[in-house]
Amino acid sequence: MHEISSKNNNHACGAKTGVDVFHVFDSLNWVENMRVAKDAVLEANKICEGTVCYTGDILDPARAKYDLNYYVRKGRELKAAGAHILGLKDMAGLLKPAAARVLIKTLIEEVGLPIHFHTHDTSGIAASTILAACDAGVDAVDAAMDAFSGGTSQPCLGSIVEALRHTDRNTGLDIKSIRDISEYWEHVRQQYAAFESGLTAPASDVYLHEMPGGQFTNLKAQARSLGLEDRWSEVAQAYADANMIFGDIVKVTPSSKVLGDMALMMVSQKLSRTQVEDPLIDVAFPDSVVDMLKGNLGQPDGGWPSAIAAKVLKGEPAITHRPAANLPAVDLEAICSKLKQDLKIGMEGNEDKMIDDEDLNGYLMYPKVFMDYRARHRAYGPVRTLPTYTFFYGM
Repeated sequence: MHEISSKNNNHACGAKTGVDVFHVFDSLNWVENMRVAKDAVLEANKICEGTVCYTGDILDPARAKYDLNYYVRKGRELKAAGAHILGLKDMAGLLKPAAARVLIKTLIEEVGLPIHFHTHDTSGIAASTILAACDAGVDAVDAAMDAFSGGTSQPCLGSIVEALRHTDRNTGLDIKSIRDISEYWEHVRQQYAAFESGLTAPASDVYLHEMPGGQFTNLKAQARSLGLEDRWSEVAQAYADANMIFGDIVKVTPSSKVLGDMALMMVSQKLSRTQVEDPLIDVAFPDSVVDMLKGNLGQPDGGWPSAIAAKVLKGEPAITHRPAANLPAVDLEAICSKLKQDLKIGMEGNEDKMIDDEDLNGYLMYPKVFMDYRARHRAYGPVRTLPTYTFFYGM
């Protein structure tokens, strides 16, 4: 793990290749963890969307940790850090219509930045929440093309366009074009049928476990591989319990993945929340949990619960500063040169001619995955040129 001292290379590369708006967020809503990325966006003279992730329920007095004031405070922090737009990222689809009216209106009044709202449709009511956000004055919302909408994805674009037609929030989008585009993607989606989440109806249990849309599908697959798919209700409850064990945290990549690891461990080992929290019962926590409690993902509001932190860390020290602050800077040219040597680029018989910025970014973030990819590329040739169906299912 390294930090690039002069600029964030991912954002610099993105800016060069045509990205204009950068959506910057942190898995624990810790603004300090966003500063390097935010500064890189501003340095590149691009638009920085500082983002606060939504969890809890602002209308539920039992979830006072994430009340209206919490989101106003985070919005103000992001504005002070230089954000041009305030993103509201509802990664699990937890924001309900009534709460959206209150939250969006208050953020517009108290923060004063344009608001971009992103949500997921796991519960089946996300379109209603978007319409409520429109009533409250939201500036931009995310939706999915009809063929890809619903479930753990975003709500249906065509339906939202039609719902707003003949109102003062008319989108102006051409519904025939949307339908034509959706018809194309409907055929594309069929080729990826093997990777569907299996969610065939709205799932109100999202308000129990609060899993982000992407985490929901990933955890389902993990549970299936461990033979726990038929115990999904237990996994969902364990996920909710794990969230409370660690202090009711914001759940989005990578913090959501950590809770998923914990939930699967609890179910497979038949551990209850009481047993996990009992200081007299020894528990072998997943490595990702230990890493999170050490502070390597950052800090949640109020810090980690002291009792569970002591049990997880077993006397090991934790950090409270920004995790990457003390990491050595990367010499990009030296790393790239070594990578070329490792891949034997330029040697006779090697058809790989170069390493571009995107390759280098991939290697820096996921070195093993990248090297496996290049090895397969050398062994099998440019398989990316195969038709999708042939690649996945064979001839």
